Amino acid sequence: MRYLILSALLSCPLPLAAADWALRPTDEPFSQAELEALPGQSFVFYDDGESIYGADGAYSYTYSIANGAGTAWGSYHIVEDGSVCVHFVTGAERCDFFVRNGSRVLVITEEGERFPVR
Repeated sequence: MRYLILSALLSCPLPLAAADWALRPTDEPFSQAELEALPGQSFVFYDDGESIYGADGAYSYTYSIANGAGTAWGSYHIVEDGSVCVHFVTGAERCDFFVRNGSRVLVITEEGERFPVR
């Protein structure tokens, strides 16, 4: 039984420590105040996809028409390291890290992909 519990825990994705995110020297992580202001905000990306962070912890990502126009639903929470983790209704999970780089806001994925916000 112990091994089953340990196996289940190890299979759960864990957010990266802040130092492990693929940050560039000019990236400034969102402040605590910016993270606290996340509920109720939406972010539109250059491919016209839109992330919405609900005040109640609900999350949705709507793909652009060119990318199928579907919506992925889930819930989100802010982790101690400043990352934002989403648990989708499909069971998938993802954590992202918000930064400012100059006047631009970017979302960095755990894989190091960088998505600028319009």
